[in-house]
Amino acid sequence: MFERIARFIDKEELDQAGNGGPDGDTPLEVEGDTLEERVIAALRTVYDPEIPVNLYDLGLIYKIVIHEASGKVDIDMTLTAPACPVAGSMPGMVANAVRRLEEVNEVNVELVWDPPWTMDRMSDEARLELGML
Repeated sequence: MFERIARFIDKEELDQAGNGGPDGDTPLEVEGDTLEERVIAALRTVYDPEIPVNLYDLGLIYKIVIHEASGKVDIDMTLTAPACPVAGSMPGMVANAVRRLEEVNEVNVELVWDPPWTMDRMSDEARLELGML
């Protein structure tokens, strides 16, 4: 299904999103009153290169635990399928995006497969972008 609506994101777009440029050290400035809101905003800068929707709205982020005192963020995420071609790089893209927030010192991203991802996890924004609403 996604092949019909896929839009490839070029390297420049990826650099501006979760990778943060060539070195990944460029601070990420996002809006949000709380650290949780800023973490979610950072996650919304990371896109699957084959789907024009960010990972958060796609429903791939299952859990976010923020330890504000230490600046540590733990994230559980999944992929649309275990054989996803970006399986090896996507957790790193997620970690890089969140790590670029000034308040964050450490990010741990765990790839989980339970429960399996389904399209029911997508936000209304994602459904609209993919023409499903």
